[in-house]
Amino acid sequence: MKISKDVWLLLKPYYYINILLSASYVVAKKLPFICRYTFPSSESQCEFDSRESEILFFLMIVVMIRTRKAGSVTMINYLSSSFMYTKVANLILWFYADIRMGIFFGIILILVGLLLPEPAYKGPENVVYFRTAQGVEDEIMRNKKICWLVTFYTAWNPACVNFAPVFSQLSVEYHLENLHFGKIDIGRYPDAGKKYYVNDSPMSRQLPTVILFKEGKEVMRRPMVDSKGKLQKFFFTEDNVKAAFDLNNLYNECKNNPLKKKKELTDHQKSE
Repeated sequence: MKISKDVWLLLKPYYYINILLSASYVVAKKLPFICRYTFPSSESQCEFDSRESEILFFLMIVVMIRTRKAGSVTMINYLSSSFMYTKVANLILWFYADIRMGIFFGIILILVGLLLPEPAYKGPENVVYFRTAQGVEDEIMRNKKICWLVTFYTAWNPACVNFAPVFSQLSVEYHLENLHFGKIDIGRYPDAGKKYYVNDSPMSRQLPTVILFKEGKEVMRRPMVDSKGKLQKFFFTEDNVKAAFDLNNLYNECKNNPLKKKKELTDHQKSE
């Protein structure tokens, strides 16, 4: 079912156009009818020279390392994490071959980035979206008997984008009257990142960060900092999140201790 779902996602313009851009240089070199037209002045027009081979080999290493660090476990996540590196490598290759082609390819990349953002998750969810750090605190403190699992994310970070459907699915599966799920974009609202000590810089290793609040206080977060002050890498898969925050037991605990509802006044009490 998961593979079938990923295949259907590949039919969306964002994915197949980015796949074409990521493979553009290799395709142009290896298909003779395109190669002869694109590289007419090259002596060995349809063969990679040593520099091109080095760039492609380095690209493969970078993609493997970066996607592994991002915790990519599905085909779609793997592609999303690798697009940036493959497109940059293609840009370098096109500039190396012909500066005019490099400029043309760069313009295409800009247009695609502006007109085709990565598709956002549109499935069911039970998530509250916050807009300020104060809004997060006010909601958490409004009723301390409610547990909150809050994700701090940015819209541009691939790991955050990959985690969005996972968090949404968890919110549907585990939501209770006293177990809520929330999100805040610290790229748009950086005050929340500062207040909860989540770094939102492009080089940050804290994106996304998920924090569990119980009785109005933070009790756990992932990724976490160890006793030596070192940030521990965390792969945001569904199973890892369930295990790290012990969601099954948390769900049962909340379910067995429901919120006490205020008793409605009887007609006699109202008359008094």
